[in-house]
Amino acid sequence: MKKTITIILTSLMTLTTVACVVGFWGYQQIIAYPSQLLSIEKPVELTIAQGMNVTKLGAVLESKQFITDSWKLKYLLKIKPEYAHIRTGLYQINPGDSIDSLLTKLNRGDEMTFSVTLIEGKTIKEWHESLVDLPHLTFDEEVFNRVLIKNGDESGLPEGKFFPETYQYQANDSLEAILDRSYQMMQKTLATAWGERDKDLKLTTPYELLTIASIIEKETGKPSERDWVAAVFNNRLKLGMRLQTDPTVIYGMGERYNGNITRSDLREHTAFNTYRINGLPPTPIAAPSKAAIFAAAKPADVNYLYFVSRNDGSHVFSETLAQHNRAVNEYQRNRK
Repeated sequence: MKKTITIILTSLMTLTTVACVVGFWGYQQIIAYPSQLLSIEKPVELTIAQGMNVTKLGAVLESKQFITDSWKLKYLLKIKPEYAHIRTGLYQINPGDSIDSLLTKLNRGDEMTFSVTLIEGKTIKEWHESLVDLPHLTFDEEVFNRVLIKNGDESGLPEGKFFPETYQYQANDSLEAILDRSYQMMQKTLATAWGERDKDLKLTTPYELLTIASIIEKETGKPSERDWVAAVFNNRLKLGMRLQTDPTVIYGMGERYNGNITRSDLREHTAFNTYRINGLPPTPIAAPSKAAIFAAAKPADVNYLYFVSRNDGSHVFSETLAQHNRAVNEYQRNRK
């Protein structure tokens, strides 16, 4: 009898030992599982939809042959329950990602980020071309006006009212939301510049400041010249002189502009031709940068009334018409 009991106890101990060894081995397998690398050779987008959990995710990844033994995830969550809190969104899996790094990314909500750049000096129409093919965003030409209406601006005149900048967005964002941020940023920038404007500025509204800033933006990309260009326009307005700036002519020509301005173009009556109209054009002609807006608000303290291009990106500024004509002869007519 004692011998039988001894055999039974020995067998139980052996089975227990085997079970412990197997259990320990299984535990080690589960613990090591997060370090398994995903089998991908290039970045892949992964959508975590509402209702997706880690177990379902594992099945999806295994069906795509990105991982093996997805059943281990069920037991892994018992050991590391923090892995269970994955967030919805669009994510990117990269070569070299492990199960751990992926689950950590999903826990943090580190969604894919995209960017859209609204370039300064461009028109709304020119922006259209860059907005058409943005990933995960839908574009239509009325989106700018919808943003205006949303913000109580029913003018239907979006030109110049959106701040040029690079904006980050995620797949669940909308273009309207992005442009709303741009509109708000322009309003804030314009309000600050208007509040800090020079006392002798010959402008009556922030919108006029925006319009002048857009012309400055088109006239020069040279930072050191912006406040001088602003001074020329402000001095002309104070004297009742016409602005006579080519970018307004070009804007008024629209699609007819082919890279050249003729004398007949300068004589043409359009709402934007500042060779023919007094004061400012009815709207901005492009999206001005922050630098152009503040230059318009604080022109340089100079007496310049004219400027002409040197054809190298810089300009010659003059106080008198005689000085200006000499500069035109030298740099535009090749006469000395």
